[in-house]
Amino acid sequence: MGLILFIVGIIGWHVGMWGMFKKAGIEPWKALVPFYNTWIIVEKCQIRRYWFWLQLIPIAGQFISIWITIIFVMHFKRFNLIHHTAAVLVPFIYFPYLGFSANEKWYGKEAFNQYKKPGSREWVDAGVFAIVAATIIRTFVFEAYVIPTESMEKTLLVNDFLFVNKMSYGARIPQTPLSFPFVHNTLPFSQTTPSYLKWIQLPYKRLPAFTEVKRNDVVVFNFPAGDTIINLPDYGSKVTYYDVLRYTFKGNRQELFASPEYPIIVHPMDKTDNYIKRCVGVGGDVLQIRNGQLYVNGNPAMVPGGSQTEYIVVTNKQPFDPDFLKEELGIDIEDTKGQLDMLSDSSYKFNLTPEELAKLKKLPNYVSSTPYVENYAGMTFPNDEANYPWSIDNFGPVRVPAKGDTLKLNVQNISIYRRLIATYEHNTLEEKDGRFIINGKATNSYIVKYNYYWMMGDNRHRSQDSRFWGFVPETHIVGKASLIWFSWDKGPRWKRIMRSIK
Repeated sequence: MGLILFIVGIIGWHVGMWGMFKKAGIEPWKALVPFYNTWIIVEKCQIRRYWFWLQLIPIAGQFISIWITIIFVMHFKRFNLIHHTAAVLVPFIYFPYLGFSANEKWYGKEAFNQYKKPGSREWVDAGVFAIVAATIIRTFVFEAYVIPTESMEKTLLVNDFLFVNKMSYGARIPQTPLSFPFVHNTLPFSQTTPSYLKWIQLPYKRLPAFTEVKRNDVVVFNFPAGDTIINLPDYGSKVTYYDVLRYTFKGNRQELFASPEYPIIVHPMDKTDNYIKRCVGVGGDVLQIRNGQLYVNGNPAMVPGGSQTEYIVVTNKQPFDPDFLKEELGIDIEDTKGQLDMLSDSSYKFNLTPEELAKLKKLPNYVSSTPYVENYAGMTFPNDEANYPWSIDNFGPVRVPAKGDTLKLNVQNISIYRRLIATYEHNTLEEKDGRFIINGKATNSYIVKYNYYWMMGDNRHRSQDSRFWGFVPETHIVGKASLIWFSWDKGPRWKRIMRSIK
């Protein structure tokens, strides 16, 4: 249906331009030649020629092209906002009307020069310009982002407001350019109505980058497992569609889609939820987690100063001072928020940073502490317990694919690479009797098209990250988290404002 509307729109636009060119005294066939038709409008309306070249800029150029066509419409003595709105929203209807209606004619430059904008129209134009400028900045320069979960605490806190630098890794050309400004994937005050149209889908492309994604960068990216979601408050990216499909419906996709209890939405890649994590591995790195300790290429990984993990702390049965817990560890004994669980009269489970653990060790009631290790297998990537019985604290080794890698495929490792091949790199993949057919050709290898990354939260036992859904392709990278410009928790957190992110 979307393709049909797109074709009708293109035909209607050119048919209308044919009639408008003819009325303007221009050979109408010129209206059918892409770009040349705009050049003719620029010359006929005496618009400065550099505007023609500026329309070739990605995204911003679309707005310039619209502005040029509105100037053309104004030479038909159509200055009303309603007419200009029709020229923007339904040109495939409005242009044929201008071009072929007996009531419309070309008045030319003289009529255009006589037009004086009313004050109300000046405000409208200023508002439109502000929206266009802000959209361009948000798309290509930086975007504000708020931390919604505790997965990066205490490096980043819930309700930290960030600036995400999109130029660092090269601004990404939007895959879905037709969308409501300033929102992500749903309209304001709605949890169900998409904020975008799928009529036009552009291939992946980035502008030149200042740097590559580096190990230990804090990165914002589109959630890889968020292309299909269950559109309910407790699901979305919290409990993924793939988990429900796997554990509740035992892989029966048709049954899940037919279930009225689980409304399904399929998002384009650039409209999946935004996530923020630390990049702990880049293409070519080999990662392994042993008893909660991350190793990269055989060496212990950097431990960020604000990172948290869980410890079992044993005491001499003397209770902790509530004031110490609140002032030094940020734990309110009335509402611990999962930071503290009492296991017995002498044993506690704390979620702490290394600095906080050091403070705890100085207390007179402290006896010992050991890292808490989660060994429950079956919930982690690649969800293949028979071949990869991994847990969140004993995981891997796994190699992060890099662009140009040749993957040797077999029945054991296909679960690691299946989504990479079929979803992220858009190939058809069939598996028959231990053989693999990619794009109709039998093969036992695959050459990787993109770079991939491994993302993990600094709050290791409170983070949904690559341990659960695997690699993050470069196509999903949004930008680098650079600055905390504001922070709020029952009032401003003054010490965090204008703080750089490390």
